[in-house]
Amino acid sequence: MAKGSSGFVAGLTAAAVAVVGFLAYQASASAPGDLHPKAKDPSTSPSSPASPGAKVPPKDPLALPANSGRNARVVYALAERRVWLVEEKGNKVARTFAVMPSAVNPAPGSYSVRSRSGSVRGSDGVQIEHVVRFANVEDVAIGFSAAVDGTMASPDPARKTGGIRMKREDGDALWEFATIGKKVVVLP
Repeated sequence: MAKGSSGFVAGLTAAAVAVVGFLAYQASASAPGDLHPKAKDPSTSPSSPASPGAKVPPKDPLALPANSGRNARVVYALAERRVWLVEEKGNKVARTFAVMPSAVNPAPGSYSVRSRSGSVRGSDGVQIEHVVRFANVEDVAIGFSAAVDGTMASPDPARKTGGIRMKREDGDALWEFATIGKKVVVLP
């Protein structure tokens, strides 16, 4: 190859790279917004705050779920493993606490407190107190309770038990709140 032709080839290569770069720029500029490589304008994002520069507060993990109903009720969220005691006036949360789900879970829906027992032995053999029953699933009574020894162990998945366990102080609060007929809302 002659010396002049290598300069010519280098020039053609540079021109080809420039053309490809220009075409890529044009393609990206006309791409739909969801395929656009540039960062989206935060003021147009549906989850962004109304004013630019404002920060979105993080969701409060203890906040009462929006789809939990109305009036005085006990709200039990299966996925969150949490209970809320909601007062009649102002839809105000009186207390919220973590629970250990039972081996058998109720279907999401609305129930009411059917029966209560001050102190009994649970189907898992543990002495429990403040038992508040609200459902039956496959002949298993489902209810809230607190182990007298204060434990909140995971249930044995091989046994069909319906006790939703909580700490004793939370059991005391639920016992006072969840009287016969009180609404219990179970969320997924």
